[in-house]
Amino acid sequence: MTDDQPPEFDADVPESLLPYDQWVEDAYREVMLRAIEHAAEAGLPGEHHFYLTFRTDAPGVVIPQRLRAQYPHEMTIVLQHQFWDLAVDRDAETISVGLSFGGVGSILVIPVRAVTAFADPHVRVAMRFQGDADDFDDEGDDGAPEVEAESPAPEEPPEDAQVVSLDAFRRKPPGRD
Repeated sequence: MTDDQPPEFDADVPESLLPYDQWVEDAYREVMLRAIEHAAEAGLPGEHHFYLTFRTDAPGVVIPQRLRAQYPHEMTIVLQHQFWDLAVDRDAETISVGLSFGGVGSILVIPVRAVTAFADPHVRVAMRFQGDADDFDDEGDDGAPEVEAESPAPEEPPEDAQVVSLDAFRRKPPGRD
């Protein structure tokens, strides 16, 4: 132990018998859900916008097959100007949102436990979630039937909606190039 470290932070701290990590994770997920519910009810104020990263191979994720093929493990969507029907279903523990991909309107359904990150860059709020990512099949086949989530675009589809790949901005784990 060093002189600048208080004794209560000694390396020999016993393992907790209380699930603090899970409680913190649950609290962060609640903050995310409240932010999304607020945006669903009142819209996004000012320059606020959300990045929502989720596992596409998680059970219960409903996205168009072409997006699942393009993003077999993880996808980030941006909720800013061009989305519709944003909703949180607390009973089903899902987030749903309408987005346009290549001019085709689609409704995405994302189980809350599939979300791996949430951010509001305008105010520099960012959260990463551990969740059950290790339980997801690397091949994306969770035994559930594939559901095509394509739906007709809204009456006035956004003309400049784009899918933005954020892969170039992601940190790569050590040893991966």
